[in-house]
Amino acid sequence: MPLALALVCGLCGPGAAQVAPSNDPSLQAADCVIPAKAGGGFALTCELARDALQAVRPLRPPLNQRYMPGGIGAVAFDRIATGELGGPGTLVAFSSGSLLNLAQGRFGPHPPSVVKWVAVLGTDYGVIAVHKDSPYKRLQDLVAALRQSPSRVVFGAGGSVGSQDWVKAALLVRAAGSEHRAMRFVSFEGGGDALNALQGRHVDVFAGDAAEALKAMESGVSLRILAVLSESRLGGGLQGVPTAREQGVDVVWPTVRGLYISAATPDAVSDAWAKAFRDAMAAPGYPALLNKYGLYPLSMTGAPLHQYVDQRLTEYRELAPELGLRRWKKQ
Repeated sequence: MPLALALVCGLCGPGAAQVAPSNDPSLQAADCVIPAKAGGGFALTCELARDALQAVRPLRPPLNQRYMPGGIGAVAFDRIATGELGGPGTLVAFSSGSLLNLAQGRFGPHPPSVVKWVAVLGTDYGVIAVHKDSPYKRLQDLVAALRQSPSRVVFGAGGSVGSQDWVKAALLVRAAGSEHRAMRFVSFEGGGDALNALQGRHVDVFAGDAAEALKAMESGVSLRILAVLSESRLGGGLQGVPTAREQGVDVVWPTVRGLYISAATPDAVSDAWAKAFRDAMAAPGYPALLNKYGLYPLSMTGAPLHQYVDQRLTEYRELAPELGLRRWKKQ
């Protein structure tokens, strides 16, 4: 066995997936598909996956980042389902928003079983943010404006009506005591475009995720985060940012960040990828990587991940009619 291959196999440890090292996809060139434009949470997911894999598979080629925008994940899911995209070297980023859209049938006439859920790498949390010079200095200021006239406030976020970010905005408007159908919402193909619109004062409020907001702030976007949609205050870049709940607005929205692969791939292949990411998430340097990308610890693979997805799909199917959202196809 060549020395390089022996070193990589030494990283695999006991219980590695039952594939020959030469066929192990976690050691080969592969793509991480980002199903949106640049600057959003899907891009962060693939960047984290690339860096985490490299730490435990240092001899593998870096995971290639491949953009495939369209429907905030719908195009990539459809191409996986129809076989136009796939294979052992194709991973696709997903989030809680993907599961919400899937639960509503917004990913086309495809059941969840057309993919295998490989890993959840961490969790993000929703945020409500405004331009740094916005008249809304606190969440209560925004709530007061929404209570008076929800149509006067323009929300901007990734996805259309019914998307994860739209739901965050709708829940906020409802919590303010107003009718969420009266709010104004501008949809973008990803959080990056929405944040650019906020920077240009084309929208008033960004209802998105913490990681993409923090990354935008690091790049110079003028933001003020009014609230994080977590159960309790968070550390890292959100140190000191109050939750919506502690400001009297009972809205909590965690956003998992993970990867899936085509269900057409053999179990040994998906198991090998899951094993690789378990190794990555157990590595000593992984907490620092999570912090780098503005995420918080949540690690799942295998049966626990599939159970989590099933549970979330059920919850989201129940949430949809509460918000008057149409189920496009029974899933």
